[in-house]
Amino acid sequence: MSVTTSESDKTVTIAVDGRFDFSVHKDFRNAYKDHDSNMSYRVNLSKTEYLDSSALGMLLLLKKHAEGKVVIEKPNDEINRVLTIANFHKVFSIE
Repeated sequence: MSVTTSESDKTVTIAVDGRFDFSVHKDFRNAYKDHDSNMSYRVNLSKTEYLDSSALGMLLLLKKHAEGKVVIEKPNDEINRVLTIANFHKVFSIE
């Protein structure tokens, strides 16, 4: 997992590599907890191979922290299918 911050456009990008499950809960939370809620957040899933229900919960917690300013980007077909089944397309912007 990597985190990049752009102060110029007030964006935090969190890239999740490999598995996005409960084993990365602490790292994922630490990636955003010290940033203000006025930041925009992008979760890059281009290198994510697996996503489970705990990851969906973590995304919802991030959305609450960010006051809704979260974009999920570049999910592969399988992860996009999980996001669709969970109706996350109605809750998040997915690019």
